[in-house]
Amino acid sequence: MTSVLEGAKKLVSRGSDIGARIAGLEQAVTASRGRVDDQVVDDASAVAERAAGRLRLSADHTVVAIAGATGSGKSSTFNALTELELSAVGVRRPTTSWATACVWGSAGAAELLEWLGIPSRHQVTRDSLLSTGREDNLLQGVVLLDLPDHDSTEVSHHLEVDRLVQLADTLVWVLDPQKYADAAVHDRYLAPLANHQEVVLVVLNQIDQVPEGRREAMLDDVRRLLAADGLAGVPVLAVSAREGWGIDELRAEIAKRVAAKKATKQRLEADIKGAASRLQEVTGDGKARGLAKDRIAALDDAFAEAAGVPTVVKAVEESTRMRANRATGWPVTSWLSKLKPDPLKRLHLDLGSAGKALAGTARTSVPQATQVQRARVDTEVRALADQVSEGLARPWANAVRRASTGRLDDLGDRLDKALAGSDLGVARIPVWAGLVRVLQWALILAAVAGAVWLGLLAFGAYLRIDNVPTPEVVGFAAPTLMLVGGVLLGVLLGLVCRVLVGLTARSRARTADKRLRGAISEVSRELVVEPVEAELAAYSSARSGLAAAMH
Repeated sequence: MTSVLEGAKKLVSRGSDIGARIAGLEQAVTASRGRVDDQVVDDASAVAERAAGRLRLSADHTVVAIAGATGSGKSSTFNALTELELSAVGVRRPTTSWATACVWGSAGAAELLEWLGIPSRHQVTRDSLLSTGREDNLLQGVVLLDLPDHDSTEVSHHLEVDRLVQLADTLVWVLDPQKYADAAVHDRYLAPLANHQEVVLVVLNQIDQVPEGRREAMLDDVRRLLAADGLAGVPVLAVSAREGWGIDELRAEIAKRVAAKKATKQRLEADIKGAASRLQEVTGDGKARGLAKDRIAALDDAFAEAAGVPTVVKAVEESTRMRANRATGWPVTSWLSKLKPDPLKRLHLDLGSAGKALAGTARTSVPQATQVQRARVDTEVRALADQVSEGLARPWANAVRRASTGRLDDLGDRLDKALAGSDLGVARIPVWAGLVRVLQWALILAAVAGAVWLGLLAFGAYLRIDNVPTPEVVGFAAPTLMLVGGVLLGVLLGLVCRVLVGLTARSRARTADKRLRGAISEVSRELVVEPVEAELAAYSSARSGLAAAMH
């Protein structure tokens, strides 16, 4: 783009924004590619490429192309302007698909002629030996092209005319009294130039063959046809190349446009605006909406439900309750809880790295989404796409919808991986559970010691154990207090632990729910939100690029 901007500075006066226009059109093309009609995008890309190419070339030369039908006197007009017999006329015209170029001022023109695709054998410089010293400074800087006949039976002629019409800075269309109303030239060439009035001249040649009393009426008729083509402001000059009538006026008109140094800029601007306008028609001017937070939240909820998050959260609560009860239950009987299967392990969750290695997979056994859950996902995705694409032109609205559903085939696997990769926070036993276990063993030992003590008191005489001490504590025998107190405090501790286990299970269930929904939200963002945001960003880029191109 640096070379483009440098070319723009050379081409026009300081402050021109032609380089920015090209950059804007290129930006719009890049953003629109694959989203709107390929033909429109390709045409705009070709215009941007041609304009950028022209800017890199000589700014001291103006390319003026003379075009017309067979027998219109186009080549005679070209010869009259050059004052040289360069182009064969009439039946002597060779069967060739190449244009002829005459250059006034050869310095710097070689690269431009190469870009135009004019072979060196068809190039002549006006200040060469052929001019025999008759320099014409009036047209200094002009590259005058004599194009093949646009209505020739040779297909190669049509292609060459179409190509050079797009590259010329100024176009001179030569009409004749017999075929000036021919639809071929008006529909195919003149009407498409409606936005290029500043760079078009129309010549009515062979005016000497029209009776003098009808000449003005014929010129008015030509102007009427041009107005119907959208070229109402284009000058129409009456010329007779054979007699030399009007040639000086035509030369002066061309020289005036060349001297102004605006023809190239005007042509490029017209091309860029025309391409941008056509792209604008299919792009539309609707304002892109941002994604609403409530809509994203609804999508996340639908994804979470389809992933089985409620099922996993319930399993987390049950598993936490089971593990905590096992850790804080009565040590004598707590081992029985190991016979009951862990809800998380049934779902292939929280297996640990060793467990996953043994299972040979990181997939879970969470039930697959039901049809109702999948339908809710589809509904939320469609609602999100419809909301943000409201007001957009059909191609862009369709692009947003395609982006929103383009990766949903991966939904099942991505949701399952999100569940399997989430830390559910159930592996760690609560700190208070260890303290409870120590206290439980202390109470068990106290109760056992009290029971043994009481047994010695009851059967001491039989066992010939005398003088077993029986101290009292607050009026109760110590062994009785140890036994009863150990049992009662154990029961009380069990009740307190049940409450703590319930609180811990619910807390970890909430934590797991938050983590799971966070992981699911990343999936919904990756599969739906980010692709939609990319389309909206491309749409904004296309609109800003078009605004710069049409500014």
